[in-house]
Amino acid sequence: MPVLRVDNLTTHYRILRGWVRAAENVSFDVEKGEAMGLVGESGCGKTTVALSILKLLPSSGRIRSGRILLNGQDLVPMKDSEIRKIRWKGIAIVFQGAMNAFNPVFKIGDQIVEGIKVHEPHISNSDAKDRAASLLEMVGIDPSRVDNYPHEFSGGMRQRALIAMALAANPTMLIADEPGTALDVVVQAQILKLLRQLREKFNLSMILISHDLSVVAETCEKIAIMYAGKIVEYGDIQSIFNHPLHPYTQGLLRAFPNIKGERKRLVSIPGQPPDLLSPPSACRFHPRCPFVMDVCRKVDPRLLPAERADHIVACHLYPQA
Repeated sequence: MPVLRVDNLTTHYRILRGWVRAAENVSFDVEKGEAMGLVGESGCGKTTVALSILKLLPSSGRIRSGRILLNGQDLVPMKDSEIRKIRWKGIAIVFQGAMNAFNPVFKIGDQIVEGIKVHEPHISNSDAKDRAASLLEMVGIDPSRVDNYPHEFSGGMRQRALIAMALAANPTMLIADEPGTALDVVVQAQILKLLRQLREKFNLSMILISHDLSVVAETCEKIAIMYAGKIVEYGDIQSIFNHPLHPYTQGLLRAFPNIKGERKRLVSIPGQPPDLLSPPSACRFHPRCPFVMDVCRKVDPRLLPAERADHIVACHLYPQA
C-alpha cells in the first residue's frame, strides 16, 4: 500500500467573479521511501495540491471532491482537531520562501520546540530544546544558533532551519515546495543534496514541487507534469525524460538547455497559461498545442497508459490510451 495516495482530488478557490478551478482530478501515489516530482508552470496548481494534502488551504479554498489517503486513512473528511495530529507527525511541509514561513519575533529554536511539544506534550522544555539544537546540527547549522532569530540567518540557513523544523516530529512524508526558490545555484545544490541525504537516512517519502526539471531529475524516481490544474503526464522519471509523450512535456524539455547535447536555440512554448476561472474546453492545452486536432477542442482526454503501464498520458495523439 502506498504511503500517500491522492485520488481524483479537485480543489477550487472562491473569488468574487466565481470559482477558480485550481486543481481538478489530480491522482498519484507515493510509496515508502520514494520521491515524486510535481512539475509545471507557475499557477498550474502545484502548491494548491500540497496545501490540499495538509488541509492548509486559505478560507476561500475548497476541496470539492476526491480522496487523500495517508496509510489508507482518508484525510479529506477529517475535522481540524483530527488533522492537527497528522500535520508535522504524518506529513510535514517545507514551505516556499523560508523567511515568510518563520515568525520573525520568535527564536528559531523556540519555533522548532513548539512543533515538537504539540505532538509530544510530555517532553520537557530542556529536552525539546536539545532536540531542536540536534536537528539544526543535522542540517548543517551550528547548534549554538538555536537562540538566533530568523533575520540573523542567511537565505540558505533559513531554508535548512525550515527543513529541520519539518523533521521535528519524525514525519513519514515530506512535501518540499520549491525549496531552492530565491537561492543561488550553489546553495540550491546544497539544499537538494541535504534533502537526498535525509530521505535516505530516514527512509522518507517525499513530494518535490518545482518548475525546474533538472532539479526533479536529480532527486526523484517519479514525476507528474501539471498543466492548468490537471496532470497531463505521469510516470517513471527516466521514461518521461527519455521519451516524453505529451506536447506540453516535450515543450518543457525543449525549453531547458542540455550541456552535453548539441548547441541549438531554445524554443519556448507559445502563448500563455489559461485563466482558470474559465479554462479552455476539453483539453486545456489545445490553444497552445502544435498538434491540436478537432477532437482536442471537444473531448477531454483521460489520463491512461500509452506505451507502458507505468507511463500514463492525457492526450488524443495516443489512441492506444
